[in-house]
Amino acid sequence: MNPMQMFDVAGQTALITGASGAFGMVTARILAAAGCKLVLAAGNQEALDEIAAECEALGAEVTKVSARPSDEAACQSMVDAAVSSTGSLDILVVASGMNKVALINDMEPETFSSVMDANVTQTWLLARAASGQMKAQGRGGKIVLVSSARGLLGHPAGYTAYCASKSAVDGITKALGCELGPTGITVNAIAPTVFRSALTSWMFENNEKADTVRAGFLARVPKGRLGEPEDLAGPLLFLASKASDFYTGHILYADGGYTAG
Repeated sequence: MNPMQMFDVAGQTALITGASGAFGMVTARILAAAGCKLVLAAGNQEALDEIAAECEALGAEVTKVSARPSDEAACQSMVDAAVSSTGSLDILVVASGMNKVALINDMEPETFSSVMDANVTQTWLLARAASGQMKAQGRGGKIVLVSSARGLLGHPAGYTAYCASKSAVDGITKALGCELGPTGITVNAIAPTVFRSALTSWMFENNEKADTVRAGFLARVPKGRLGEPEDLAGPLLFLASKASDFYTGHILYADGGYTAG
């Protein structure tokens, strides 16, 4: 067998939440180019239309869901949209979430709760809805969650909510990997560090502030550079494809060696 066939996801249905965000858009483009049928969910209609058009230009069949995974009903509706439009659900990528930064004595409890809800509870609800459908189909499936290097490492600049939430995503990944292993459903997480996106583009610029912040960060990155969207393509295809059938409960750090030091 050609080993490259193990990475083939053509014709499979992938649900991507947070499709209008940085990681979601990268994921959509990668899986569209790989031949997946896409169900893209996001609350930002304009950005959702834009990424959907990009994916259709790459030849993908695209279904749009204008919603955030705010509760159990919304999460189930996204899974139902995948099934009604394509007949199945093979891959779930949870790219939705948020970060709100404040030192602990400046952060309101409601703010902390909102980050935990978006990053932890909604991830759990999506995995619950998708795994139920995948178990009913009886042929396994792929669940890819989005963690962060901050799930492993702390940060001094007001990241208590974000770090706690991503540590919880790591815990969900490991627990579901154990729980769903017998069903043929794999559950893994990609944990990136700083990648080029609309939110981080300032760190890639050439000016005094960006140069200073970038130099301080890169001093702790063995690869000596920030991440690019294409750095996520290989890990994502691996975790979404048959190539990772024996891998579950893992957090894959896409960080240039940042967490190794």
